[in-house]
Order: sequence, then C-alpha cells, then structure tokens
Amino acid sequence: MVAEEIRQDIRTVEQIVDDMSLFDDDLMSMVFDRNISATNLLLRIILKKDDIDVISVVGQREFQNPVVGGHNIRLDILAKDSTGRHYNIEVQNKPEGAHVRRARFNSSMMDSRMLKEGQKFSELRDSYMVFITHTDIFGHGIPIYTVNRYFEEFDAPFNDGSHIVYVNGSYAGEDAIGKLMHDFGCKESKDIYYSELAKGVKHFKEEEGGRKIMCEAVEKYAEQKAERKRVDALCEAVMNLMETMKLSAEQAMSAIKVSENDKEILLKRL
Repeated sequence: MVAEEIRQDIRTVEQIVDDMSLFDDDLMSMVFDRNISATNLLLRIILKKDDIDVISVVGQREFQNPVVGGHNIRLDILAKDSTGRHYNIEVQNKPEGAHVRRARFNSSMMDSRMLKEGQKFSELRDSYMVFITHTDIFGHGIPIYTVNRYFEEFDAPFNDGSHIVYVNGSYAGEDAIGKLMHDFGCKESKDIYYSELAKGVKHFKEEEGGRKIMCEAVEKYAEQKAERKRVDALCEAVMNLMETMKLSAEQAMSAIKVSENDKEILLKRL
C-alpha cells in the first residue's frame, strides 16, 4: 500500500513537471538563474533596449522586510546590468498576483537596497519592475503596458528612475514579443523559438540531471504549501477559540495543545 502511494506521488510530480512552462515561476526561476544570455534576451525584447548588458541574475531571491512583522517578498528573478540598473521579473498566472500595488511594493523593496550609507539620493539607479502575466489583465489587447510617473499639471515626465512594465502573456503577434510569449507557453523545448530559452527548458524538463532538480523543487513546494495550510488551519482554530471562549492567545493554544514551535509561529500572526 505504501509502495503504491509512493508510486502515485512520483507520477503526480512527473506530470506536474511535464505540464510546466515558463509561466510557472519554479521553472522560470531555474531557467533564468545565473543565465545571463536568457535574461539579456528577455529584457532587451520587453524593454526594447538593445544596450542592456546584464552582469548578474539570480532566481528566487528573498527580501526581508526591515520592519519587524513586515511583509517579506520572494522575487522570481533579480537582475543587475552594467550601468547599475536593477530588474525584478515576475511571472503571474492569476491577475491578483500582479496587483498594481504589489508592483509598487516590490519596487520600493528593490530601491531600499540600492543605496549604501553615505550615498546621495541622486546616485540611486533606475529600477524596473516587470510582470509577465498569463492573460491580458488590463484588457486593451496590446503586448506591453509601460508605467512611468508624469506631472499632472503639464505633459512632462517625472524622471525618478522607477519603471513598471506589464507584459501581456496572451499576446500572439509575429513580432519578437509575440514569439517570446509563445515560448513562455511551450511545454517542450522543441517548440521554442529562442535557443537561449530552449536550452534551459530542455535541461530542467528533459535531461536527467535537471529534471531531477525540478522534481525535487516541486516536491519541496508541495510540502511548503501543505505546511502553510496546516498553520493557517491551526491559526484559525486558535482565533475562533479566543473569540468564542474569550481566551488569551496563550490560553487558546494551551487548550488545543499547540506545540512550542507552532506557538512561536502563531504568536507572530495573532
């Protein structure tokens, strides 16, 4: 029975990996992690800047909020170019994941880490927050939505160096951005136009070593998701007990025998 459950779990993970495309942040982060050529290709096409020269790129970079209890973020891709400009690239399958205020928050978290003590504000380099969304979340049918600040009283840009870009992943034109979005939706490397992307997808989905890493990442994500659900359920139970029985958090947790480790986690959320 146990052996059969294990086989079923393995088949489930294998199927998940088979169904993945670059619209899945786990695969996307791995394909672009330390992949300078693929990141250059992506940014040059989306931003229409042939002079972008990426010098570093990492996948799944976590930013801790400096405020105790503040919201932390995990970036799909964080890149830097030769001029010091920073880029955060995110893929989102659901519109709520690309909320306009998330773009604002991510941008602010990037900016807060770009200046060192003693540097002047004028030394702050440009930052680009790029969301690649599976659907056209703004509904105007165009491939790219570029957001920059402007003065309301007269038609002139407010050049603070902060840029937000949304890419419509459902765009299917024959131009470069259309081919790029086509490639993001492909499940097999043979169907991908750009070799820089095909190479990475082939490695993590079709070659033994890379596929093993991808399967392990899927399993880890499933475990983390299950753990989050468990803690959410525990938190809800404690809150309900506090409300109905008029107990303190400590009393409610003791009543349902919450472990010491879980108590520490819950106290940060209650």
